[in-house]
Amino acid sequence: MLQSLVIAATCALSIGLSSAQDSSTKITIPVPVVSPIDGKQMFTNYCSPCHGGNGRGEGPLASSLQRSPIDLTEIARNNRGRFPEGRVMSVLETGVPSSGNRSSQMPVWGPVFVRISHLSPNDKDLRIVNLIRYLESIQAK
Repeated sequence: MLQSLVIAATCALSIGLSSAQDSSTKITIPVPVVSPIDGKQMFTNYCSPCHGGNGRGEGPLASSLQRSPIDLTEIARNNRGRFPEGRVMSVLETGVPSSGNRSSQMPVWGPVFVRISHLSPNDKDLRIVNLIRYLESIQAK
């Protein structure tokens, strides 16, 4: 999986997305441009390095992070059985608020999607909506 991400990054236009773990270590996720209508492919390219291919937080970069990535298949279960679309949209667009002395390592995707979508301003919103639809589809039953 990680090898395919590297290959995809070299074959497509990519934007480096960094998340600071501490002052000396950075994790870089290649961000190849994929179709804004393909939520599953966006998840595979943008989310699975940390959250894993199944969304359960066991991606190849997870052990490099200060905090384990959340299990994305449990979002609805953790919200009384309802998928909180507005909250998920906010996290994707503006990030996760920091808590305590640790900042969130979750990338802020809104600005990244704007840079990727420079030719079509509506693509950012389309990317976020289709990524949310995919996340909703992988919720544990």
